[in-house]
Amino acid sequence: MRRDYTLYFFASLGSFLIAYIALPLVVIFAKQLSDLGMLVRTLHDPYVTEALRNSLLTATATALIALLFGVPLGYVLARKDFLGKSLVQALIDVPIVIPHSVVGIMLLVTFSSAILDSYTGIIAAMLFVSAPFTINASRDGFLAVDEKLEAVARTLGASRLRVFFSVSLPIALPSVASGAIMTWARAISEVGAILIVAYYPKTAQVLILEYFNNYGLRASRPIAVLMVTISLTIFVLLRWIVGRKANAQG
Repeated sequence: MRRDYTLYFFASLGSFLIAYIALPLVVIFAKQLSDLGMLVRTLHDPYVTEALRNSLLTATATALIALLFGVPLGYVLARKDFLGKSLVQALIDVPIVIPHSVVGIMLLVTFSSAILDSYTGIIAAMLFVSAPFTINASRDGFLAVDEKLEAVARTLGASRLRVFFSVSLPIALPSVASGAIMTWARAISEVGAILIVAYYPKTAQVLILEYFNNYGLRASRPIAVLMVTISLTIFVLLRWIVGRKANAQG
């Protein structure tokens, strides 16, 4: 039997991107390890710790808001055909293609002083750019749920709302959770819109740019390392939890 090397060839091509992503991570950590003094000083800087806390809290609040409103919308898009559905789905994807500085200007023009330099403004900017991940993942998750299961539950007397919580949502939960994780990750990585809408209260994303512009690379690098470490740890942990639950369901 002739041996097929297709997968090995594809793996060799894909390894370029793996290396490209991994290399900057390895380099920045290696350089910071050679400058532990600056890292220690940064860890004891209350300005930095407050900015990191602001980033984590606002990204988490954003993910929760996206879940509250995005999961029901994803269910409607998966189960109902209606006039203008394609337009709605296109609007959901619009934030992905709009430059984020433009997002900030749009939000500021629309909501003005209601969001300027506030936690509300930070969350508003994060939600605009990250909500599509929850909505789309929820829609795909509910599309994968066999409608016959819902129909059987309805024939047994369950309301649509009860069927949603007892049948549809548990089955679609891995997809919904993955969407929430991506929403959180996208929210905590946002900077362009936040710079315009809410320079204060300071988030870590904005503080990194401020330190870089004012003090240079050496001063901004420790904050970047802390941000990568915290974000990557939480992201991997959440992915692991979701993966375990998905395997348990399978």
